[in-house]
Amino acid sequence: MTGAPDSTFPQLLAGLARRHPNRVALREKRYGVWQPLTWAEYERRVRSLALGLASLGFHRGEVLAILGDNRPEWVIAELAAQALGGVSVGLYPDGVVDEVHHVVEHAGVRFIIVEDQEQVDKLIALRAGGRLGTVEHIVFYDPHGLEHYNLDVLVEFTAVEELGERFGQERPGWLDEEIAQGATGDTALLCTTSGTTGKPKLAMLSHANLLSMGTSLMSLDPIDRDDEFLSFLPLAWIGEQMIALACALQAGFTLSFPESAATMRNDLREIGPRVMFSPPRIWETLVSSVQVRLSDAGWLKRAVFALGYAVGERVADRRLRGRRTGPFLSLAHLLADLAALRPVRNQLGLVRLRRAYTGGAPLGPDVFRFFHAIGVNLKQIYGQTEICGIAVVHRDGDVRFSTVGLPLPGTELRIADGGEIVLSSPAVFSGYYRNEEATAESLRDGWLYTGDAGYVDEDGHLVVIDRAKDVMEAEDGTLFSPAFIENKLKFSQFVQEAVVFGGGARPYVTAMVSIDMETVGTWAEREHVSYTTYTDLAQKPEVYDLIGRAVARANDDLPEGARVRRFVLLHKQLDADDEELTRTRKVRRRTINERYGSIIEALYSDAEAVTITSVVTYQDGTQVEREISLRIESADDVVRERPRRRQLAGAGNRD
Repeated sequence: MTGAPDSTFPQLLAGLARRHPNRVALREKRYGVWQPLTWAEYERRVRSLALGLASLGFHRGEVLAILGDNRPEWVIAELAAQALGGVSVGLYPDGVVDEVHHVVEHAGVRFIIVEDQEQVDKLIALRAGGRLGTVEHIVFYDPHGLEHYNLDVLVEFTAVEELGERFGQERPGWLDEEIAQGATGDTALLCTTSGTTGKPKLAMLSHANLLSMGTSLMSLDPIDRDDEFLSFLPLAWIGEQMIALACALQAGFTLSFPESAATMRNDLREIGPRVMFSPPRIWETLVSSVQVRLSDAGWLKRAVFALGYAVGERVADRRLRGRRTGPFLSLAHLLADLAALRPVRNQLGLVRLRRAYTGGAPLGPDVFRFFHAIGVNLKQIYGQTEICGIAVVHRDGDVRFSTVGLPLPGTELRIADGGEIVLSSPAVFSGYYRNEEATAESLRDGWLYTGDAGYVDEDGHLVVIDRAKDVMEAEDGTLFSPAFIENKLKFSQFVQEAVVFGGGARPYVTAMVSIDMETVGTWAEREHVSYTTYTDLAQKPEVYDLIGRAVARANDDLPEGARVRRFVLLHKQLDADDEELTRTRKVRRRTINERYGSIIEALYSDAEAVTITSVVTYQDGTQVEREISLRIESADDVVRERPRRRQLAGAGNRD
C-alpha cells in the first residue's frame, strides 16, 4: 500500500507518479486496442486540466460536475478539481434531463465536464428551457458530432489542457502550492444518494472518509499494485469510487476502462481482474447468461455441468461451514473444476478473480450459492453512500448467505430501538450538501442512522432485513422483506424485475413482474410461441405458466405468510427513465404504488384481469393510447414438477 488516510487524492497521485513514473496507471480500449497511460502521464494530464480550469476561473471550494461513461478523462477531471481544492460531483450517463438539472442546480455548478454529443444535448435542452442556471463552461472530451455546435459555453477538453500548459508556464510552482494546501478533511466529492424516496441528496465525502474506508478494506483483503480492476460501472456510484479511486490511489494498481457497454464482457475476459465489485443486478445478469447458454446446450454439456455443479456446491458448503474436504471429494472437485466449473468462470471473465464483492442491495442466496459453487469467492458488503459505500463485509472463509458479515476495522455497529442499524467510523460523511434538515435526521452524535432494519446474530454477523419503512407484516404476524422475495423471483433468468406487495390491511403477498425480453423471447422462439411486442409476449398463457413456475420455486422455502399468492405480468419493463427505478436499479416503491394503483387493487380483488390505459410508442415516433388487459394469475394454481433440492434453473431444466 503506498498511501495513507492523511493524504488527499492529488497528493497520492503525485507520490505514485514520482515513485513509479513508467508503470501503467490507466488503460482504455479504443478500436479493439488497449491504450496505456503511465502514472507520470496521468499526473501530467491532471495538472494540465487543473491549470486550464483555474485559468477559466475555477476556484477552491467550487463544484465540478462530470457527466459521461467511464473514461480516463472522468478520473482526470475529478482529480483536477480536487487538486485546486474543489469538489467533484458525478452524474449518471443515462440520467434524463430533469435528473441532470436537479444536481447541477442544487450544487450550483459553473463548470461541467461531459463526454459526448449525447450529454451535450441534455445541457442544450436545459439551456433552451432557461434551466442551465449557473453553468458557464461545458467541457467535452469526445468531439464526434460536435463540430458544428457554435455555443460560447462549449470548449474541448484538450483545449482546456493546452490552456493549462500555458498557464503553468506563466505561474510555475503555483499548482504545487494549491495541492499542498489540500487537507485530508477537505470535501473530495459530492455523491448522489440512491433517491428511492425522492430526489437524490448529495452526500459530502472527504478525502479522509474515502481513504480510511479503502485502508480498512485492504487491511482485510489486500490489493497490491499488480492487481487489475475493470471500471465499467458508473463512477457517479459510490461503489465504483471505492475501488477505482479510494483503493487504486493507495495500492497503485492499474485501472482499465472498457471500450463500450457492448464489449464489456469480452474486455472483462481479456483483463481477467483480480478484484471486482458490482451490485446484485450484474451478478444476476451473469447467472442468467449461464442459464441461457445451458438451456441452448446439448444434453451432454448440461449433464457435465450439472455433475460438476453438484460437486462444487458440496465443496462450497463444507468450506463455508469451516469443514475440510476429504481426499475423495477434493479429487472429485479438481476434476469437476477442470471439466465444468473453470470453463464457466473463464466464459464470465472471472477465472483470475481472488475476491468479488456485491453491495448496494440484497443479493439472493441462490445467486450467492451459484457463484461459490463454481469457485468464485463472492462476498456481501453492507454500507451506504453516507459511509463511503462499505461498513460491513464477509471475511474469507466466513461467508454466510443470510448475512452481510462483520464490521470493518474501526467501524462500530449497534442496533437502535426499533431495529434500526446505526454505524460509526472515520468513513461517515459530514452531511448532505445544502440540506441541514436531512443531515440532522441521519447524523446524531457522530452516529449514522441508516434507516435499515436488521439484527446481529450470535456470531456477530449483521443480518439486514430491509429498509425499516419497507419491512412488512403478513396477516398471520410473519415479518418479511419484500426485497428478499423479489431477489428470489429474480433468480429466474426470465424475470427482469419484480415488485412485491403485502402487509398491513392486505391479506396476502402479491407480486408484479417484468419479464426479461431477451431470455423469454429466446424461450418463446424455441417453444414456437409467436408474438409481436413485449406486451403481447408478456400476456401469452405460456409465458404466464413459465413465470408461474418461477414464482412457485421462489415460494418453496418461504414462510407460509410470506408466499406470493397472486401475480401479474406487467405490460412494460420498469425503467429508471420513468422514475420507477433508481439509477442503481432499486425500486422506487412510492412511484410504483402511485402509478400502478389499479393493478395493485386488482391483485387484492377477485378480478382475473385488469384493464389499463397505456401509451404505445411506434418505431416512427407516433404515440397512441391503448387499452391493455393484464391477466392476474393465482400462484396456487401453478402445477409443476418439484425440482431437486437447490437445482440450478436452466441446468438440465428447460424452464
